[in-house]
Amino acid sequence: MEENKLREDTLIKNVENGTVKRIFQDRKRTNILRSAEQATISFLVKRVPAFITSDMLTFLGTVGSGIVLLAFILATYYGKQYLLLGVVGLAINWFGDSLDGRIAYYRNIPRKWYGFSLDIIMDWVSTVMIGVGYMVYARNEYELIAFAFVVLYGWAMIISQLRYKITDIYSIDSGLAGPTEIRIILAIMLILEASFGHIIEYFACVLCTILVVINFMDTRKLLKLGDIRDNAEREEKLAKNNTP
Repeated sequence: MEENKLREDTLIKNVENGTVKRIFQDRKRTNILRSAEQATISFLVKRVPAFITSDMLTFLGTVGSGIVLLAFILATYYGKQYLLLGVVGLAINWFGDSLDGRIAYYRNIPRKWYGFSLDIIMDWVSTVMIGVGYMVYARNEYELIAFAFVVLYGWAMIISQLRYKITDIYSIDSGLAGPTEIRIILAIMLILEASFGHIIEYFACVLCTILVVINFMDTRKLLKLGDIRDNAEREEKLAKNNTP
């Protein structure tokens, strides 16, 4: 009886591990919440109705960013409590953005380069919308923080694409921090701002400072990877030329 239960549990675990590997086969995750996030995504993709496509989820994620933009606008003219709507928007953005590609791999119908291209474009659109929303909400010189956030996040996106080009391994994370961690930080900022007011400017400054540090570190690592690949290709070329 116990042996059968053990075999059943082992079989279920192997199936689940195989599902996780299939869903996340195209990317490497290093973010601190990766285990919990992957488990959640694996649970959700099995329950998304069949008529919902990857493109629909991508669109839904972008709608979530639009809700964050709307939350900033409503908070500017009607009251800070509307910033809490932005938390809902960030959750919707995570759902759509995290499941769009994963569900394609789960259903064994991935479109690697189409999905990759669409995802990058929509991520940039989402970043700009959130930045514009904060620019509308921010006071005076703090509008520059919104511009800085968009630029710095764009820099991080460029680094991830170049890393993919050099290593052929796609990673959307910068060490322990990834898009999910950024969303959580933004959600906390919105909640505190709605509760106390005039706090978001300082949080935004800290977030931008952290992004500057991370981007400089990642850029340095990227250049080292580029140098390693250059040397490897040079040695490979020399080896071919010396082959009789």
